Amino acid sequence: MQCFLFHLMPYASLDLDYDKEYKASWVIYPNSNFDPKVGSYLYNTYLDELELGEELGFDGLCVNEHHQNAYGLMPSPIVPAAALARRTSKAKIAVLGNAFGIREHPLTLAEEHAMIDCLTGGRLISGMVRGIGAEYYSLGANPAFSHERFHEAHDLVIRAWTDEGPFAFEGKHYHFEYVNVWPRPFQKPHPPIWCPSQGSLETIEWASHPDRKYTYLQTYSPFDAVRKFLNLYREVARDKYGYEAQDAQLGWAAPIYVGETDEKALEEARPHMEAFFNKFLRMTPQMAFPAGYLSLRSYKNVMKHKGGLSTVRSVEELMETGIILCGSPDTIRKRLEYCQREAGVGHFLGMFQVASMPHDMTVASMRRFANEVMPAAKQFGLQAKVAAE
Repeated sequence: MQCFLFHLMPYASLDLDYDKEYKASWVIYPNSNFDPKVGSYLYNTYLDELELGEELGFDGLCVNEHHQNAYGLMPSPIVPAAALARRTSKAKIAVLGNAFGIREHPLTLAEEHAMIDCLTGGRLISGMVRGIGAEYYSLGANPAFSHERFHEAHDLVIRAWTDEGPFAFEGKHYHFEYVNVWPRPFQKPHPPIWCPSQGSLETIEWASHPDRKYTYLQTYSPFDAVRKFLNLYREVARDKYGYEAQDAQLGWAAPIYVGETDEKALEEARPHMEAFFNKFLRMTPQMAFPAGYLSLRSYKNVMKHKGGLSTVRSVEELMETGIILCGSPDTIRKRLEYCQREAGVGHFLGMFQVASMPHDMTVASMRRFANEVMPAAKQFGLQAKVAAE
């Protein structure tokens, strides 16, 4: 199992009483509450944490995209990815992901990803996402066209990376007389593509198609849901497409805190984990899933397995359901081994900085994981693979 360091770059100084006046820290929370001096400190601190990830031996460093919110301060993941490109030399840099289909000009992202792939000598992982529902409010995009715009943007970008230009592209949503991207990606035929998802059945069927076999990532879910969705990917691959999906096609992202003991981990992580799920992530169902964003079958499936977004959750509940990992190195190691065995997780993406968590706590947790958990975790699944061969 590969281990990645995932970062949201949240506005850690968020006033946790904001919800007395506003329903979410997304879209409608006034940007007058953002202090640029605090932002400057946070951006540089977070980049320090990501750079430390390579030093500690993480297989990859993950950044992502969100707009107009305190939950994640990366409207362009290309910016931190570019910063990491010159400050690291071994770790993969995973953009998880960019919402190609929301934009009017997805070729700009194709160009930027190709630049980073060249800068890093082929260390880029290109994440393609539709963007969660709130992003459609932020960018004024129609969620009813979410799937078809995403698929068309994907086809355009893949052709831009692999076909020799110039050529014309005529689709329903995108029209280009000249597609002739300079530079071209370093990796051939293009960087690996990963698809983070909340559990849309359409995304699973699309990502697992034999023409793609993209790595599918399940995020922020009770572990029973993680297991269900990852196994569903395997079932679709086997029953619909006629092949056996490999562990390398499956990933899981979860907030994590590694403390000296189980008791200390719980005590130290509590305020930050609860702030994350009850304050930072808080939004109305209408904002999370605007009309047309999900098909009816996917909406029912996601809500059945992931529950309400407005529910207040304690750290004990989050641990019990497996949405987060929290405990001593020994506890975390055993839990990860169980999760890999149960769901065949090929990539674990740990979010070590959580909401309001200070830098020293984040770094301490990262170091405990790297020194006392990761050496064993990187072997999980390998024994079963060797036995099967």
